[in-house]
Amino acid sequence: MEPIRRAALVKATIAQIGETGSLDVTVAQIARRADMSPALAHHYFGGKDRIFLAAMRHILSLYGAEVRRALNCAEGPHARIGAILRASFTDTHFSREVISAWLNFYVLAQSSEEARRLLTVYQRRLHSNLAASLRPLIGSEAPDAAQRLAALIDGLYLREALTRRAPSGEDALRQTRAALEQELSLSGKDIAR
Repeated sequence: MEPIRRAALVKATIAQIGETGSLDVTVAQIARRADMSPALAHHYFGGKDRIFLAAMRHILSLYGAEVRRALNCAEGPHARIGAILRASFTDTHFSREVISAWLNFYVLAQSSEEARRLLTVYQRRLHSNLAASLRPLIGSEAPDAAQRLAALIDGLYLREALTRRAPSGEDALRQTRAALEQELSLSGKDIAR
């Protein structure tokens, strides 16, 4: 039962943060949403920050699996970079609940060493995947271009967190593809698709 209850608490945490838009939630609210007692939630995680970090690990695990699946099907550098961009804005990841979790994750990373480490791992993996995909296209300019694209991806999540409209992964993907095309054209490389 423990893995099932832990998973229920993680999902409840994501949903509760998505509903409130902040970490200003209680373990009791999360537990109630998961149909269990606050004492049981504390027993499994020890507190709200631990539950939230487990929720972010879950989100990052799903994202990583999505990126790996997309990359496994991609042939060539253009397809690989497109796969990473698409995986970043799927309905699963670019949803109101997950976007709210990301915004609050950035806030928590300012004061929590564990959250900061987790965020650093995510940022390094994203940069590494982008740079590796860009290197065959633009050579030594790939790390800088990857940094700009990663910043745009994160920025689109943060910006979307501040709106009240339904998130549009298609719009976000269109913007990142336009930025990618700009990077490719500015590199001065003769790029054959």
